[in-house]
Amino acid sequence: MAYFACSSTQAMAEKISSYCALLLAIMLVLSCCESSESEFSELVINNNTNNKKPCDEIYVVREGETLQTISEKCGDPFIVEENPHIQDPDDVFPGLVIKITPFNRR
Repeated sequence: MAYFACSSTQAMAEKISSYCALLLAIMLVLSCCESSESEFSELVINNNTNNKKPCDEIYVVREGETLQTISEKCGDPFIVEENPHIQDPDDVFPGLVIKITPFNRR
């Protein structure tokens, strides 16, 4: 009788182990799908934001931005010419206020 109890316990442990492995595999697949979906949603939101919402006429420089990246983002290739307070185009810092006139509004 003791052999039967040990065999039954071992079978139950194997069954629980296989269910745990199956659960972990499902969680792994779902987490991969979720991150891909959220990355896709973020990409769509960013593309829609960049394409449909032009920059405001008054723009405040953010951390890590350059005149080149702002020019591309806002569609204004003449930022330096329109902002005489910018003495050195390489000396752009967060908080600097600049005037933006997108090319399509000229």
